[in-house]
Amino acid sequence: MLNILNNTFKSKDEIRKIAPSVFTEQGASNTSEKYAHIPTYRIIEDMETLGWGIVDAKEVKARRQVGYQKHLIVFRNDDIVINGTDNDTVYPQILLTNSHDGKNAFTFTAGLFRLICENGLVISTQEFENMKIRHYGYDFETLQETIKTMVEKLPLTVESMNKFKATELAQEQALDFARRAISCRFNENEIKNIKVDFDSLLTPTRNEDKGNDLWSVFNIVQEKLVHGMFNYTHNNKHRKARKIKNFKQDMVLNEKLYNLALEYAN
Repeated sequence: MLNILNNTFKSKDEIRKIAPSVFTEQGASNTSEKYAHIPTYRIIEDMETLGWGIVDAKEVKARRQVGYQKHLIVFRNDDIVINGTDNDTVYPQILLTNSHDGKNAFTFTAGLFRLICENGLVISTQEFENMKIRHYGYDFETLQETIKTMVEKLPLTVESMNKFKATELAQEQALDFARRAISCRFNENEIKNIKVDFDSLLTPTRNEDKGNDLWSVFNIVQEKLVHGMFNYTHNNKHRKARKIKNFKQDMVLNEKLYNLALEYAN
């Protein structure tokens, strides 16, 4: 899950407990001669120098090559915040994914953390693409330039949020958004065999999300799809959706939902 429930930065000891692969000192034995091992904790130290602390960390479960698997670090800089006129405070975040098996570069993705519902969402658009740094080309100056470029693009996230808030959806448009959003969570074959109560999916769980604007509708649906806060019928059996626990699935779902919302924005 990408939702961060604490408002303080995590210590290295806390990170080591939940994602020990971050501190792996060498690459997997099957990496090529061209692979230059850069431990993720070195990036963490350099990010701290730039003012970014860690609010969340995850790693995928691994049966083989334990300690080298893909992992996620979520950074936040408390000096960078979007204060909405409606008290809807949002913190821009930087999500770093990496592995020590030679299969992944350092990948930086932009994200947003919404204080009201403690939900995180991922931004990945043509204008706000993921940025990568290869292991063998890493240095502090490269990281500094990468983060600078991402921060300079943050006004794009503000612009998108304002468009979402300014876009009023008719009931049929909201239902259409919910139907298409479900396809971001389930594949085509699953969609054919399930029934979802879309009115329930669009029902807000808090007063702050009441409204017909795209920002409210998006946040309601996004929270319920990620947290499994909806029921569906499969082969005449009623089931409760499961929470998404795999951070890779979480990131993919969030990217799809954000891009879907952009289609409805004015």
